[in-house]
Amino acid sequence: LLGSFHAVFVLHGIAFMFVFFLHACREFPGCGNIVTFSQFLFIAVEGFIFEANFGRKKPAIPIRYYFIMVAMFFTVSVVNNYALNLNIAMPLHMIFRSGSLIASMALGIIILKKRYSVSKYTSIALVSLGIFTCTFMSAKQVASDSGLNEEDGLQVFLWWLLGIAALTFALLMSARMGIFQETLYKRFGKHSKEALFYNHALPLPGFLLLAPNIYHHAVLFSQSELFQVPVIGLTLPIMWFYLLMNVITQYVCIRGVFILTTECTSLTVTLVVTLRKFVSLIFSILYFRNPFTAWHWLGTAFVFVGTLMYTEVWNSLGPFLARWRKRPKEE
Repeated sequence: LLGSFHAVFVLHGIAFMFVFFLHACREFPGCGNIVTFSQFLFIAVEGFIFEANFGRKKPAIPIRYYFIMVAMFFTVSVVNNYALNLNIAMPLHMIFRSGSLIASMALGIIILKKRYSVSKYTSIALVSLGIFTCTFMSAKQVASDSGLNEEDGLQVFLWWLLGIAALTFALLMSARMGIFQETLYKRFGKHSKEALFYNHALPLPGFLLLAPNIYHHAVLFSQSELFQVPVIGLTLPIMWFYLLMNVITQYVCIRGVFILTTECTSLTVTLVVTLRKFVSLIFSILYFRNPFTAWHWLGTAFVFVGTLMYTEVWNSLGPFLARWRKRPKEE
């Protein structure tokens, strides 16, 4: 029951976080860096106080390993943000990142020499087919944009291809980071809360490279229309309010996921993450009114059915459905 409560809590937090992020993206499409920096800063400050005890607590995992992990984490975050500036629509961005199962399985086979069951390979094939379908249809939409001449259309399409390459790189890097974390936890024990703090604190100096972009959007945020916060009556630019809500809900989600991993099985956590991707996708379609054809829906269905097959949720539901079917006979 407690695990179910936290699962619902995480999903609601992610939904609110995504709504606020969509508001920010619609007004200022390149604001991903200031949003990411704010999230990192807030989580790092909270972790410095409550996890690191103001720097007095020695990390259980040597700090050099966190630097490697952080380099991967920071790279993935920045590349995913910039992909949105390369003619990548938000729904395609969400669907493409759902291919993390493919990347994780491929690198697991190559690096960790793992082997999987036929059902696992089938699920990966479905996810791959879904991503290919959505990617191909999005490519056709970019190429057939009637508002552009042939030269401009080719340039837009080439930028789109660069965006696809960026998403692919981020996907593989994220999978490699997961394998690196897995090996660290096997060696030093699981310290998720500690890893959460260092993954957000150590990258902060790296945001100096993005300082002009962050400052530019901070100025734009300050020039947005004023908004009076309900209940407390505080007046501030509406974009700062959106950013504040995004940071708070992001923090709630991460804490909720951490609690969920301690209360539930990994299957439940994976299922919640899958539902998160679906909820985020639906929000982006409705909010941005992106063209979403029947082929896109088919590709999306392949992605999520394949993901559910990978988690083997059907095996967990089997005994429950069997008991449910027997109930009328027993009564």
